[in-house]
Amino acid sequence: MTKPSIRRIAPAVLACLAACAVALPAPLLAAPFAYVPNEGSGTISVIDTANDQVVGEMPGGTKPRGLAVGADGRRLYVSDQPNNRLQVLDLATRKLGTAVALGESPEGVSISPDGRWVVAAIEGKNEIAVTDTRSGKLAFAIPVHGKNPEHAVFSPNGRLLFVSAEEGDAVDIIDFASRKQVAQVAVGARPRGIGFLPDSSRAYVATENANEVFVIDTTGYAIVARIKAGLRANGIAVHPGGGQVYVSNGGDANVSVIDTASNRVVATIPVGQRPWNMALTPDGKKLYVANGRSNNVSVIDTASRTKLRDIPVGKLPWGVVIK
Repeated sequence: MTKPSIRRIAPAVLACLAACAVALPAPLLAAPFAYVPNEGSGTISVIDTANDQVVGEMPGGTKPRGLAVGADGRRLYVSDQPNNRLQVLDLATRKLGTAVALGESPEGVSISPDGRWVVAAIEGKNEIAVTDTRSGKLAFAIPVHGKNPEHAVFSPNGRLLFVSAEEGDAVDIIDFASRKQVAQVAVGARPRGIGFLPDSSRAYVATENANEVFVIDTTGYAIVARIKAGLRANGIAVHPGGGQVYVSNGGDANVSVIDTASNRVVATIPVGQRPWNMALTPDGKKLYVANGRSNNVSVIDTASRTKLRDIPVGKLPWGVVIK
């Protein structure tokens, strides 16, 4: 029997591999992606963090704000503020799927570490709406004492949910297993972004009108440090190594870097106008900052603490989530 020619087989194999690659869903071709909600455009920009290029744009509802990516990387959960709902996007097709009615004016969104629950801060009802990712339906709501909640963020261990009360000058703390608020910590005026150290021991809270970051011990619910930040301190991102916390200063068009060992600002990095919410790549090498008034995203090299570039996106980008 004549043996098949290797030269004849190789092109066929290559052609098959090429066809298979084309057929793969977009999120599987490169990772991670940065997703940016553009509240002025009603879109979600998709950035490939390997080359910092916008590789797609998805519908996000009328005014997309908070974002969370499902644990399997196949769904994106988006708060559509004027329509009072949580939009679910299929990341394979990059199209809108189901929608979950939440309540008046949903804002920040986060997902539990186990991927089971998506929570959204509901400003108009002073509560946290909780959606079950398995059923795709609203499961329950947890009332909070603070007025006008903006962000609801899980601790990395999934035990606690910290909620910034924009008009309450406080952080509401929810024990998620018992589904009830267990403490409230008074902080500076207009608290916004929240981030936790990787071991869940401390939370960092930016206060926009006080221009400070408050550090809260998650065991005793006590303030252990107050750090002077820039004008209109807003977003918070915590390095996966736990050594640095990044704070966006909306009025100063820069990002402060806090050393968590000393709880002092050790660097300031210029970015675009009105920096808002931010996210780090999983390896912690790059920080992506949404600049609301510049309509772009600044990319920061965390090792050198310098801005690498600005990436144009849609109108009024509100934040970034990376998966």
